Amino acid sequence: MIRGMPGGRMKKLLIPIVFLSVSFLGLPHALGHDLFIRVSSGKTVPFERVVKDIKKADLVFVGELHDNRDHHRVQLDIIKALDTAGIPVAVGLEMFRADSQKELDLWVQGTSGVKRFRSVYDDNWRIGWHLYRDIFFYAKKRRIAMIGLNVSPEITQKVARGGFSSLPRQDVKKLPPGISCSVDKKYMEFIRRAYTVHGHDERSFVYFCEAQMVWDKTMAWHLVQFKKKHPDTTVIVLAGAGHSWKRGIPEQVKRQSRLSYKVILPYIPERGEQNDITTRDADYLFTQ
Repeated sequence: MIRGMPGGRMKKLLIPIVFLSVSFLGLPHALGHDLFIRVSSGKTVPFERVVKDIKKADLVFVGELHDNRDHHRVQLDIIKALDTAGIPVAVGLEMFRADSQKELDLWVQGTSGVKRFRSVYDDNWRIGWHLYRDIFFYAKKRRIAMIGLNVSPEITQKVARGGFSSLPRQDVKKLPPGISCSVDKKYMEFIRRAYTVHGHDERSFVYFCEAQMVWDKTMAWHLVQFKKKHPDTTVIVLAGAGHSWKRGIPEQVKRQSRLSYKVILPYIPERGEQNDITTRDADYLFTQ
């Protein structure tokens, strides 16, 4: 039995969130070691303390830059820490569409080989397999459920071109209800900055925003549905830092449920802008 549950390549319309500037620029670099910072205090904390805190949450979001090997290593460290602590865990993946769930189950059950699973991965995601390989193999070894959270890129592309109302009925059935460009000011500013790369028409911007909400709300919806069936399982969510930001998927989880969550984001000072991170953005930051 898989632990935590019973027996197109993606083209991103929105870049990951990497702009958040924090008030910790004076912190020394951790010489060869991961450094975790509690956002509420701005102080570094040991990894064991982070694990103790997050293991009580329903969901743990661990953001990433998709092509950063160290970010994936930290994700695996967190998965291992909760697993070895005896916490029932599952792994939620932005990297796989929900319609690939059967293949994810076969992999974890041990009935799908590497060649077959790699072909499924390549059909879902454009980032190198080697960056996620250790996570996938650990999940298979430990029978940890992996959950496909994403939606077909064809759907988000349709929304970006013509808005949510333009979707045919067969596509709408695959999505949660009530998708609209309804976000807080800070997230709206983030989306608008990303949109300036693509165009300037206001109506097109609303469509662009709705496409982002398709991602965030649908991934939140799949998480909520999984937790309804497996309330005692802690889901570690691996997604781009923009989606993992509290104003992204976690906000949509909050609108759909009463699930608790913790957010851990990578600290990327060289890509900082003017806004400081607060507890409204994340609970912890990590750097290497």
